[in-house]
Amino acid sequence: MTTAVEASLARFLDSPGVIGVALVDAVTGLTYGVAGDVVEVGDGVEGAELAALIAERLARAGAEGELESVITTSTRRHQVLLTVVRPAGDPLLLTAGLDRERSNLALAARGLSDRLAEVLA
Repeated sequence: MTTAVEASLARFLDSPGVIGVALVDAVTGLTYGVAGDVVEVGDGVEGAELAALIAERLARAGAEGELESVITTSTRRHQVLLTVVRPAGDPLLLTAGLDRERSNLALAARGLSDRLAEVLA
């Protein structure tokens, strides 16, 4: 049975090159839903730990504000991690795996950001 979150996430797979997407609690790493290739989006706990580590290092370096995104690129894939700030509750992370040959990273990151409201609705 598909949840409403998973149905919302599945719509991200219509974007060129997006092969997997997940919504994760940024504090605990609990995964709320996944669509597409689960392997490509990674583990929720690891994503939350990575985001926390990078945010901590940025703060130590004097950066102000919250972490917005992390993009990791390999020869075949892009891994995009976006922070989703909510009016109440812990922030969330949207993680997406992209096929590098079939995606435009800048357009994909913007498209993912633009569609976040659909997942939270």
